[in-house]
Amino acid sequence: MNTPVTQRKGSIWRTIKAVSWSFVGLRSRGEYEKDVEQLNPVHIVIAALVGVLVFVGCLILLATWVVGK
Repeated sequence: MNTPVTQRKGSIWRTIKAVSWSFVGLRSRGEYEKDVEQLNPVHIVIAALVGVLVFVGCLILLATWVVGK
């Protein structure tokens, strides 16, 4: 089942879930293989960049809140 990358139709929820588990570092081998077959790499990169921006933004807000007290 080698679907061309441009024709993969993974859902946005599945992409976000895969990126979130990757941030944590916990992912089963079977789920990883399903993601490789079904998800579009461009969507994964975009979701990862958004996740990193949200994470860094939360850290900045937390640091500002702690220093402000």
